[in-house]
Amino acid sequence: MSKLLQNISIHVSLTPEEESLLLSKTETKNFKAKTILLSSGEIANCTYFVNSGVLRSFNINDNIIEHVLHFACEGWWIGDMYSYITEKPGNLFIEVLEDAEVVVISKENHQELYKEIPKLERFFRILAENSLVAHQERLMDNLSLSAEERFEKMYKKYPSLIQKVAQKHLASYIGVTPEFFSKMKSRLLKK
Repeated sequence: MSKLLQNISIHVSLTPEEESLLLSKTETKNFKAKTILLSSGEIANCTYFVNSGVLRSFNINDNIIEHVLHFACEGWWIGDMYSYITEKPGNLFIEVLEDAEVVVISKENHQELYKEIPKLERFFRILAENSLVAHQERLMDNLSLSAEERFEKMYKKYPSLIQKVAQKHLASYIGVTPEFFSKMKSRLLKK
C-alpha cells in the first residue's frame, strides 16, 4: 500500500475502487534538494504529500530574513493554504531540503475527488483541524516559552527532524539567529 493511502487510512477507509480513483488523480514526482516548488507571489494550485525527503515552507521579510513556517518529512502534507484556498498569490516559498519523492494533487483534481469520494472531505477536514491546533500551539509557544524551551519541545516532538534539517532552518523555525541556536543547542545537549 502506498504511503499516501496509509496516511489516509488513519482517518478514513477507502474501497479498492476509491483508492484507484484517488491514485489516478495524483502525480508522484522526484525533486532534487534546493528545488523551489512554489515561490512567493505565485498562486498555489496544488498540495504536496511527502513520500520521502524533507520540505519546508518559509517566507522572506522586507529585511531579507527567512522565517520558516513549516517542515514536512515522510508522511506529512505541505502547501500554502492561504493561496490554495483563496486562489490569490501567496507569500510562501516551498523548498525541497533533501531529495524528495512527493505526491502532487492539483486543486482541480482535489475538488473532483471531494465529489467522487465524499469521505475525503472528512479526511482533509481532520488534517485542517490538526493543522489549526498545531499552529495555535506553536503561536502560544512563541509567545510564552523561551527559545530553549521551544527547542526542547521541538526536539522531543520531532527528534529525527533535528538530524535532517540545517541548523539555520531550525533556528529560523524557533525564531532565533543561527549563532544563538548553535550555542543553545550545544548547551542543551550537554545536559
